[in-house]
Amino acid sequence: MSYLFLLGRVLFGGFFIMSGWAHLTKVGMMKGYTASKGVPMPALAVIVTGFMLLAGGLAILFWQYVTVGVWLLVLFLIPAAFKFHDFWKVTDAQQQMTQKMLFMRNIALTGALLMLLSLSF
Repeated sequence: MSYLFLLGRVLFGGFFIMSGWAHLTKVGMMKGYTASKGVPMPALAVIVTGFMLLAGGLAILFWQYVTVGVWLLVLFLIPAAFKFHDFWKVTDAQQQMTQKMLFMRNIALTGALLMLLSLSF
């Protein structure tokens, strides 16, 4: 395995690990935004998605259970893109631009995950 691939796994997996850790350690802060988007049981949703992100990131980092990890991340990213970053509903230009960027980030990350999935077979 090349050093570049290992570095990529550390960076890519680390991104999801840090995101998952933030979910798990900042539930109180994140549950308000989650509730504002109409998600039922927002604190539980933040915790569950935190574990999804953490597990997915660890799967990529250690290259174990990659298929499961990637699907956990995809199952988080796609709904999050449409539910939380619905830029088409935002009227403020600055916030619309931010939400569009975050929406596109989630879609791009999903694409990268699917490419990564093809390498795990």
